[in-house]
Amino acid sequence: MSGTAGRTSHGAPPGTGSPPAVRRGPVATALMLGMALAALDSTVVSTAVPQIVGDLGGFAVFSWLFSGYLLAVTVTLPVYGKLSDCFGRKPVLICGVALFLVGSLLCATAWDMASLIAFRVVQGLGGGALQGTVQTVAADLYPLKERPKIQSKLSSVWAVSSVAGPAIGGILAAYAHWRWIFLINLPVGLLALWLIGRYLREPEGHRSRRPRIDWAGALAVFACGGLLLTALVQGGTAWPWLSAPSLGLLGASALCAAATVVIERRAAEPIIPGWVWRRRTIAAVNLALGALGLAMVAPTVFLPTYAQSVLGLGPTAAGFVLSTMTLSWPLSAMVSNRVYNRIGFRSTALIGIGLATLILLSFPLLPFPGAPWQPALTMLLLGAALGLFQLPLIVGVQSTVRWAERGTTTASVLFNRQLGQSIGAALFGAVANSALAARLADAPDSIRADLPGRHLDSVSRALEHPGALTEAAADYLRRAVDTAVDHVYVGAASAAALAFLTLLVLAPRRFPVLQDGDGD
Repeated sequence: MSGTAGRTSHGAPPGTGSPPAVRRGPVATALMLGMALAALDSTVVSTAVPQIVGDLGGFAVFSWLFSGYLLAVTVTLPVYGKLSDCFGRKPVLICGVALFLVGSLLCATAWDMASLIAFRVVQGLGGGALQGTVQTVAADLYPLKERPKIQSKLSSVWAVSSVAGPAIGGILAAYAHWRWIFLINLPVGLLALWLIGRYLREPEGHRSRRPRIDWAGALAVFACGGLLLTALVQGGTAWPWLSAPSLGLLGASALCAAATVVIERRAAEPIIPGWVWRRRTIAAVNLALGALGLAMVAPTVFLPTYAQSVLGLGPTAAGFVLSTMTLSWPLSAMVSNRVYNRIGFRSTALIGIGLATLILLSFPLLPFPGAPWQPALTMLLLGAALGLFQLPLIVGVQSTVRWAERGTTTASVLFNRQLGQSIGAALFGAVANSALAARLADAPDSIRADLPGRHLDSVSRALEHPGALTEAAADYLRRAVDTAVDHVYVGAASAAALAFLTLLVLAPRRFPVLQDGDGD
């Protein structure tokens, strides 16, 4: 087999032998419950926003319900990854679930929008531990040959949560109260905590030395990530890109990044160690998944707008168009091991991202206005292609490091993917608005007075009530949105092509997978 090797141990550190016997079924259930908590969170909340705003007010800042959570998850990923390597996965995972549940309970008791946003950040601090540590524990428990099974299960949980989340949130908000959206996390999380505490057993060898926590590095990572993500999330929406707030935040994040590099070089146990970027395989996967994060903005952020504004679908039908991708992704990931066991991790990922590039490029070729099944089929094919890309890279890179480095490595690739998504949302938002503004600037004089502002959100809101527009103006706006989304998909295809080139040039043909027991 090229690029792979079987592994009989389950990830014990050097000198510890095999880890204690673990009932993997209950632990896998706990991992899936933890993943469901993280995956359901944003999608469940999104459909209840009108009820939340109606109850608490704060319409001008409600977007921070999502931005604050995302920021907290992203900046804590590398910190939790390092802590799980130093102290073990179990305490980090337990603390993460507990913090998430505390945040959920606090959210349910929020008295205004400011308090709810603050408690969402607390949730995000726990969510960072969930996302990274769940993936790491899955790699620890399952040998390389079996790892795609648990990874595909986790992908399936994410997919089902993405589809079911809006429906659950809408039902709870309509027939119960929006506060139940957060309260339902409690029984799920408590069950996950019990399963983890009862059944997860870790080897003791990693506690043979006393770890030194890099508090300065952790604070620097927090500050750098927080400033950068705030600039990316708020730039172009709360204030213009070239305004003092945007430039100030970007400049401050650059200074923090430089300070972080200096601090991490001097630290005995750096939060982001230099070997993450010095090793070809890990560096290539980091950059490739960062590019994937860029590319994923097109379907996840802009496709629902396209489905509603151009195709005239309702929110539920628009969500179904996107959900086809989440159905094929885990199925493709499930069978990817049969491919990479034959041709290797790198070659499998190259096939997946190469196909994804072509599929993204095909989107602008769809007819206007077209039928809903056409973008749905495109997303179905895209999910199948990305299942061949992401999972082999995550499984492959986890298999190149020993136990004491796996948490840091997993958190590193997930952090870069999250960062890519944040950069992509800002970048492609600017691309879409620029393309839209150009189209509206060329509008005929006969309909110009009927056109809304030159931003995608303004046009989308206008098309929600097409009866208030003339037929000619509504048609022109739909074509303008179609053009803007086409530009975004071309940009996403460019990001996918960048991921392809990154793997082709930087990644070794065969990942240096550790043999049975090597480094474990």
